[in-house]
Amino acid sequence: MSRILDGAAVGRQIKSEVAARVADLRQRGIQPGLAAVLVGEHPASAVYVKNKVQACAELGIYSRRVDLPATITTPELLDQIRLLNGDEAIDGILVQLPLPQQVESRVILNAVDPQKDVDGFHPENVGRLCANSPGLRPCTPVGIMELLKRERIEVRGREAVVVGRSDIVGKPLALLLLHQSATVTICHSRTVDLPAVCRRADLLFAAMGKAGFVTADFVKPGAVLVDVGINRVTDAGQAEQFFGGTPRMEDFRAKGAILIGDVHPRAHSVASAYTPVPGGVGPLTIAMLMANTLQAAVARRGLN
Repeated sequence: MSRILDGAAVGRQIKSEVAARVADLRQRGIQPGLAAVLVGEHPASAVYVKNKVQACAELGIYSRRVDLPATITTPELLDQIRLLNGDEAIDGILVQLPLPQQVESRVILNAVDPQKDVDGFHPENVGRLCANSPGLRPCTPVGIMELLKRERIEVRGREAVVVGRSDIVGKPLALLLLHQSATVTICHSRTVDLPAVCRRADLLFAAMGKAGFVTADFVKPGAVLVDVGINRVTDAGQAEQFFGGTPRMEDFRAKGAILIGDVHPRAHSVASAYTPVPGGVGPLTIAMLMANTLQAAVARRGLN
């Protein structure tokens, strides 16, 4: 029977460790601080920022939510970032994506002080990741690596396939795996015979944002499946295709919607272990954001 990799439990472990360290710092008069910048009224973004602010409160981290109008210009947003860069109460700056169309996202992300870049998106931190030098790493990929470590999933010497080449997940995850001595293949929409490439994987990571795309014929028996996707299904026919004959179909009928990852649920039985959706990778992202904020606070002050 396939083992479930419980990201929610690992996320709680990480948060507990962060909370203990934060409590120690606060006794010394130091409180790590995170600023979350939210532009406009994008509903999903508002939920994400709310969850991040709530996590800060739970762990003793100071948080500041910066709400800005959807009509903001790139120069106006740059002014806000500069203020946060110079604010000694703020150790980490999070710019919630996506930004409105008129805002140059790359210009904004590059303006964040690399020492406060808790998303790990700044070119300096990307370079540090490439060089395997100390620095802030993107939260979701480094959270996945923590999950593998804490669940005792061997990475060294194994063949890893990452489906998806985004700057946020796919590319940094591939580098982190490479630094742990995995043999890494990155796949994308132009990969020839994608199922055959995926079937080589001892560790298969699905991060392309397509509901149930990775089916059982993509999976080598006994492989480890890590599902990064989170997709909301509202169509009854599609839900039946994914969850027909399972208790989750009853959940769909009751709520009219259900979440599914990039891996088809029937692929789980082929794997030796897999991350569920929800409750797999998702909780690790916020946990590692808290860990990155702590790391930034410690590094900025030259502490151990």
